[in-house]
Amino acid sequence: MRNLIRLIQINFTLARFGLDEIVLSMHFFRPLYLLGLINPFNWFRDNDLSQAERLRLCIESLGPIFIKFGQMLATRRDLFGDEIADELEKLLDRVPPFPWPQARDIVEQQLGMPLEQAFKRFDENEIASASIAQVYAAILPDGQDVVVKIVRPGIEQAIRRDIEVLELLAKMADRYWDEARRVKPLQIVREFETTIMNELDLVREAANASELRRNFEDSPDLYVPFVHWDYCRPRVMVMERINGIPVTDIKQLQAHEINFEILSRKGVEIFFTQVFRHNYFHADMHPGNIFVAGETPDDPKYIAVDFGIMGSLSSGDQRYLAENFAAFFNRDYRRVAELHVDSGWVDRDTRIDEFEASIRSVCEPMFQRPLSEISFGQLLLRLFQTARHFNMEIQPQLLLLEKTFLHIEGIGRQLYPQLDLWDTAKPFIEGWLSEQLGVRALVKGMKKNLPYIAEHLPDLPQLAFKALDRIANDDLRLTLESRQINELKREIRRANQRSIRAIIGGSFVISASIIIALDGIAPIMVGRGQLIVPLVSAVLFIPGLYLLIRSYRDD
Repeated sequence: MRNLIRLIQINFTLARFGLDEIVLSMHFFRPLYLLGLINPFNWFRDNDLSQAERLRLCIESLGPIFIKFGQMLATRRDLFGDEIADELEKLLDRVPPFPWPQARDIVEQQLGMPLEQAFKRFDENEIASASIAQVYAAILPDGQDVVVKIVRPGIEQAIRRDIEVLELLAKMADRYWDEARRVKPLQIVREFETTIMNELDLVREAANASELRRNFEDSPDLYVPFVHWDYCRPRVMVMERINGIPVTDIKQLQAHEINFEILSRKGVEIFFTQVFRHNYFHADMHPGNIFVAGETPDDPKYIAVDFGIMGSLSSGDQRYLAENFAAFFNRDYRRVAELHVDSGWVDRDTRIDEFEASIRSVCEPMFQRPLSEISFGQLLLRLFQTARHFNMEIQPQLLLLEKTFLHIEGIGRQLYPQLDLWDTAKPFIEGWLSEQLGVRALVKGMKKNLPYIAEHLPDLPQLAFKALDRIANDDLRLTLESRQINELKREIRRANQRSIRAIIGGSFVISASIIIALDGIAPIMVGRGQLIVPLVSAVLFIPGLYLLIRSYRDD
């Protein structure tokens, strides 16, 4: 019932902000277009608000899950245009804040002390307000400038409520949608639930920040603020305050004479370093979480904040992803098709030549155009549409990576559209593959495992004998088990035959008894026909009794 009420509320909100006109203008819903004309909200709507403003206000009203989705859309100017992107960027850090008294109560309750005792100074005006948390400036007793992140009150209940609705819709899709097996909606919702619920634990986020800081310690490309662990709690986190230029503030970056080409290239290199070298990547790299240090404009440095969502890959996914990238860079579409089949992302019986031709038809035109005219978001969409014909399954474990890649591309396109992504990423991917799969990987693996090999070398003859003995015994056991299985099959067949005989025999005996009983109550034959009743009863009773005795003796 609660889910139904929430669905009604979502539809009510869409209608209130006039977004029904967007939905009903789609080709599939055009037969229902008249419903928009009778929507009462359309009669009294404030026409001063643009469609982009109404979209942003609607997303804000729907809550944190929808705000997260809107934040991702804000990075895709190439897909949605400047007007919508500019408006949706307000969702990054300008969501309506919750009141200061609530923020103060949360901090004092979490730290277990008055605010004046914990901090030398605490600014009551928030410096950022996002979907999950609010951020304030403060000064510690030792004089260090910090930011204090506070989780929104009641946010967990709101998220769980919407997750329940998403699960309901996903289960309906699993049952009634033909594409559900390939898209895996329920698995995607559960992956998303795990991700966003982890984001509510600020101790986990502090640990994420510390790990990323270690990975990029002394790096000229990325700086991660220091975490003050003594002030970190599940709903409150305190970090070093950074001074940087928002990555989307192009005018300010230009005023500091930042080298956009180097900045864009470093963004791509940071992404691939996190994914392949560290296998630990910042998975929420929307513009509100990325700043640029302006001290060295010719060699700019990124500053990252908000580490609630981090991602990593299994070694298998990591390798398949790298090989796919390398094959794309080299236009080896057959290898791309083979990798998708080998990894199980498409059916094993897929014809490689047909899949290769379909991938080529999507990708080859892309290589004939300048990079500034290529949208990898649109490329991914077209590849997914092509893969549908080959029953390619969505990989939920890669969704965070795909989202991060789209964020990176959206930011890079704003900073320096002429960036040659292939030229920047190709050497990195090929170098990683050489380290992981080439001769260097073999040598590295031998060095890593040499102590283990040396430790167990004296036991090798005994281990080999045990292994051979186990193989022989397992083979004998397999033979015995095979005989037992065949015997079990025969026994099941005999049991079925006994059951059938017992059922038929019992039916005959019961039928004979019923005929005799009915004849005694209401005679059905007279005259010479009186001999028929005993005769029919005997014909049924004798074979029935024989079948019953036979089934009993077979037991």
